Amino acid sequence: MASLFNPELKEFGPSDVYQELSSNRRQKVWAIGGGKGGVGKSLITSNLSICLALMGYKVIAVDLDLGGANLHTCLGVPIPERTLSDYISKKARSLDELITQTPIKNLSIISGAQDDVGIANLKHMQKAKILNKLQRLDADYILLDLGAGTSFNTLDFFISADQGILTALPEPTSIENTYRFIKSVYHRKLKLVEGLLEIGPLIDQAMNAKISQNSTPADLIDRVIDINPEMGHKLRHEITKFAPKLIINQIRTQTDVDIGFSMKIICRKYFGINLDYVGYLDYDATVWQSVKKRKPLLMEFPNSGLVGNFDRIVHRLLKIN
Repeated sequence: MASLFNPELKEFGPSDVYQELSSNRRQKVWAIGGGKGGVGKSLITSNLSICLALMGYKVIAVDLDLGGANLHTCLGVPIPERTLSDYISKKARSLDELITQTPIKNLSIISGAQDDVGIANLKHMQKAKILNKLQRLDADYILLDLGAGTSFNTLDFFISADQGILTALPEPTSIENTYRFIKSVYHRKLKLVEGLLEIGPLIDQAMNAKISQNSTPADLIDRVIDINPEMGHKLRHEITKFAPKLIINQIRTQTDVDIGFSMKIICRKYFGINLDYVGYLDYDATVWQSVKKRKPLLMEFPNSGLVGNFDRIVHRLLKIN
């Protein structure tokens, strides 16, 4: 596929991925999450959004880092006057009123709340309403920048997306937190499946098992099939639909690159899910320089090696999509 970036012209150009978009096509929602803060979720959300916008897609990036919104900084936008706090408090009647245009054509942002009150403790109906309204926004792609941790808010936004993208650093603590996040999403997804209440204790037993023990979440399906074939096949169907994507950030060595493949194997063996390793980002000092300047990375440093990284990742995601 053609690259997003033409080094000879030193400017971004159209991609052969772009096609004429039907006006009645439902937009795709991508959620970017991770097990802890500081792993680069906002960096990845902002630059994937830029890549898609430069391809000609209409994109809205939504900051759902509840209480710690900073996506606007990565996109070179001042703190918007209206944020999700205004929608939650009913000062704004629709999400459309919160949309702020960025300096990049086709790319807008909805900024997250600037406080820990309200949106960080969303009630179920508020969360359901936001999810419903997000799906009605006029865009081809909506990218959700999720907060750290495993709150039900974060898990449910991740589960609701067409594609859930995980970000991890090649460090033990980050990898452990990523596994914990996957486990929490897995558990939450099963709990949300209608009709699972009668096997709740069995799910809890499997989910609470440590990796070193014989029983794993992947064994759950076979055990349930033995007890209730219909329920077991329903579980298998739900697990098959759960196929998160993985990006490893701040790569320095080939060993760091290989971590993604190891995580893919472990997730298949332990959880019985397909963790799709879609790419990695090299360690690059231009990241903190762009943040310091409050400028979008790909626009401020078009010769950075990260341009090629993001180019490969976005093409991979679009191919899956």
